Amino acid sequence: MTNKSLIKETLNTLGIQDINPGTYSGSWHEASDSGILRSISPGSGEEIAGISISDAEDYEKVIQSSIECFECWRCLPAPKRGELVRDIGEAFRRYKDELGLLVSLEMGKILAEGKGEIQEVIDICDFAVGLSRQLYGKTMHSERVNHRMYEQWHPLGPVGVITAFNFPAAVWGWNAAIAAVCGDTVIWKPSEVTPLTSYAITRICAEVASAHGFPGLFTLLTGEGPELGKRLAADPRLPLISATGSCRMGRDVAQVVGARLGRSLLELGGNNALIVLEDA
Repeated sequence: MTNKSLIKETLNTLGIQDINPGTYSGSWHEASDSGILRSISPGSGEEIAGISISDAEDYEKVIQSSIECFECWRCLPAPKRGELVRDIGEAFRRYKDELGLLVSLEMGKILAEGKGEIQEVIDICDFAVGLSRQLYGKTMHSERVNHRMYEQWHPLGPVGVITAFNFPAAVWGWNAAIAAVCGDTVIWKPSEVTPLTSYAITRICAEVASAHGFPGLFTLLTGEGPELGKRLAADPRLPLISATGSCRMGRDVAQVVGARLGRSLLELGGNNALIVLEDA
């Protein structure tokens, strides 16, 4: 099989068409007038496929869907939430080769690293399943008569996850699997450089979550430029924003989220500096 034939078969298996919807709120949205984002393979310079950009109406539908799903999802016992995450891990096992190739094709890392990134998603799902039965809290003696003190962790709400291009699958997985077993819903704003990976992943997760009765558990917003991320950071309906990217971006997110007394989880900068010689 030629490389082009393999790529075409992979895209077909993952449900990727020439133009794909970039918004998911429990159901896929038709393309809006906001435009089409073109995904270009850094290896060949060729276009892989296009994906529609989310507009303001799409944004509100995603937020409302995530809030509504959260009200039911949070009431499901944590071990039951873990069962859904376990099924997601199994789905990633089935599509590991295809998703790994897509990561390599769209982001540019070697195929072994692309498959390794999908394995990281599988591993964090396994970890989260165990965690779903270990959401412990302390019990403490009280100085008051007939009084009991204990701590119990409760879900926060819809969580906004903003990911960078260099790990288009794993970073989402680290956030989404843990958030889900803790009772939170997840709104994903991926990098504009790797939108097809996020589309393929959301398709897989949507099928699993819908089968469990929670189609709005993992939602998707696709944007071009920083505006969509800024809107998520400023939205008071999202108690936690997890963002991966540059230190400059992190400062902006922290200031905006902090100004509304929200919480932010930031993974910033990098430590993989390279020296490329002229004869490379």
